[in-house]
Amino acid sequence: MLIILYTKDELSYDRFHTKSSHIYRIVHNRINPDGSIANRGGNTGIFQGPKFTASIPEIQSFVRLKGRYLELQQGAGIVNKEVYVADSSFFSIFSFPLLSGNPATALKEPHSVVISEKMAREQFHTTDVLGKTLLFKTADKFEPYLISGISKNCPQNSSVKFDILMPITISSDDYSWGNFFLNTFVVLAPGANVKAVEAKMKKVYEADAKEEIKMMAEKYNENKTIVHLLQPLLNLHLSGNYHADNGLRDASNPMYAYILSGIALFILLIACINFVNLTVARSVKRAKEIGIRKVIGGDRKQLILQFLGESFVLCFFSFVLAVLLVQAILPTFNGLANKALYLSYLFDAKLVTGYIALFHITGLLAGLYPAFVLSNYNPVQTLYNRFTLAGKNYLQKSLVVFQFLLATLLVIATITIYSQFNYLTNKKLGYDDSNVVVVEKRGLKFSGAAVLKEQLLKSPDIISVAFKNGGRNGTMARVNGDTEVGFDYEAIDESYLPLYKIPVIRGRNFSPDFPADSGHSILVNETFAAKAGWKDPIGQVVNFWHKDNKKYTVVGVVKDYHFLPLTQEIGPQLFSIRPSIDYGIVLIRIKPNTAAGSLRHIQTVFTKLFPVSSYSYTFKDLENLRNYDAEAKWKQMMLFGAVITIFISCIGLFGLSVLSAEKRTKEIGIRKVLGASVAGIATSLSKDFLKLVIISLLVAIPLSWLAASKWLENYPYRIALSWWMFVSAGVLVVLIALATVSFQAIKAAAANPVKNLRTE
Repeated sequence: MLIILYTKDELSYDRFHTKSSHIYRIVHNRINPDGSIANRGGNTGIFQGPKFTASIPEIQSFVRLKGRYLELQQGAGIVNKEVYVADSSFFSIFSFPLLSGNPATALKEPHSVVISEKMAREQFHTTDVLGKTLLFKTADKFEPYLISGISKNCPQNSSVKFDILMPITISSDDYSWGNFFLNTFVVLAPGANVKAVEAKMKKVYEADAKEEIKMMAEKYNENKTIVHLLQPLLNLHLSGNYHADNGLRDASNPMYAYILSGIALFILLIACINFVNLTVARSVKRAKEIGIRKVIGGDRKQLILQFLGESFVLCFFSFVLAVLLVQAILPTFNGLANKALYLSYLFDAKLVTGYIALFHITGLLAGLYPAFVLSNYNPVQTLYNRFTLAGKNYLQKSLVVFQFLLATLLVIATITIYSQFNYLTNKKLGYDDSNVVVVEKRGLKFSGAAVLKEQLLKSPDIISVAFKNGGRNGTMARVNGDTEVGFDYEAIDESYLPLYKIPVIRGRNFSPDFPADSGHSILVNETFAAKAGWKDPIGQVVNFWHKDNKKYTVVGVVKDYHFLPLTQEIGPQLFSIRPSIDYGIVLIRIKPNTAAGSLRHIQTVFTKLFPVSSYSYTFKDLENLRNYDAEAKWKQMMLFGAVITIFISCIGLFGLSVLSAEKRTKEIGIRKVLGASVAGIATSLSKDFLKLVIISLLVAIPLSWLAASKWLENYPYRIALSWWMFVSAGVLVVLIALATVSFQAIKAAAANPVKNLRTE
């Protein structure tokens, strides 16, 4: 039930919008001359929405949307808040109802703002705030924004989650088809052919951007073409190619839903297998009952219905108990899955239908085979105690093998995920992230950085201070004449590399001794040099052709380090030191065990120098750990799944061992009278079950190796699958099974043989 709730939530994203099936996001591919895709992107510029809507009848309307951060004056303090900016058509396209305000005009005026009821209560302790103002920092001063609407809180299954929404403003620098920095959504007319609309978009783009495309080809030798496509809004949340970003939230991987659904199916199958095995095994004890029923006139159909009825009654009680357990466990599950699911989700019409189907399928799976087996017993044999289960019980044994195969697969999957998570969190990154405080300060000028550094270093607990640009910046440049290289572009100061203890392996670092560095010099990492094909990078020239053909000379090569999470490969990286570029991040290395005093000093200095800026900090090592939150949660979920699966498997094995011992009571008594030891009898009772478990291991290990190898392909930096992982999983499963079976075997073997034989 929990897993179905999770999967339902994943599939329900953005479906609450009235026009959801007609809303599409404009995305793009950059195509190489040979027809291959150079890269995919989910963003557009400002032209795509209005130009396509004006020229293509099937496109009814558009809205552009972008996320950004602004500083808000909150009482006596200042906080950094995420703000969405959008066109005034936002509320006519998306179904976010307003508690007050006019959705048609709420985003018309430049200094208007729509806030959520949550934001209204946070700022004013009421939702009756229409016409009041909030102070946001634009440029270097706070300006009043008039509250023009209060919206209901966004549903948790929405890719757009806003608390603050403002009108979009367009800069003159943005008037280009080549800028990609926001999301554009369009509404298609009912029945519109998506492929036909995409073909029309191609024609409009090629006609309208003709001069710009020609200029790019002539001036910059740009040989890639742009193709615009339409991505359904309902595919956005689980998209593998065009992710929800730039203000859009909660992008997910469909693999997680598949894995959880697999675990749910495993657990249900194992429970059904237990029911089948235990019911058939108990059938010897019910043989007389069946014989009597047949003798007094009961036919096979009645017996089948009786046993199926018993199965459904058990399923009904387990179903009711499951609902109660879901209510109790849901908060814990929400924490693991990073969701906000509620029990009321269970009462969705489709979901109720699904649960009814699940109830009937489970009842039939568990009860059908035992009903047919038990109803087929011969009444004469059963009444004269001449009945035993005939044959080798291949089905029963196969089911035991199958359930332990599933359990072993989950154990090995858990070990693999644990090992990969530990690898990601313990691998050396190529730089020292310990005792580094990260403070965000957007728009920090070169001169302001120098003063801040001087003040911070007055504390003896602060070792060094460095600066870099805010966020992640990517761009392209030319090397060796016309070869294009895409890279991450970092604006830093001369203290950045020493603070992180990142070595310069060739050439030199930036230095105040070389004043020309700020206008002419750059550093590149090893991957950049390799991508450019340079054997001797020092002295090579990088041409920023899109920035007035500005050329920079390489003066040093930085050793590769993991500036991105280990879920992404190290890519080309370029560093410059330019006073004209604002910094956005302050890095402060402090002495070990001085965090409390150092943080007080940092905050004092910061608030003194920047009294109208928000202040917040984090530690770099903790920031890096948060990159693997998804892996940490899945590590826990897989562990719970494996524990539950093994537990249920062992319950079945224990039940079978009890019934096996009961059927062999006389044999055990005779063996003991003839001198057999307790250990020998226990071994005899256990070995048949252990054989089945070992067979399951022999099948599970190669299957799990293939599955683990496939999963690890998602990580560029990953563990190597080792024999110990499979051996340890096998030993664990065997030991658990042995402990389960041996308990009852030893108990039966230790019983008084005289008492056992007297029962006959």
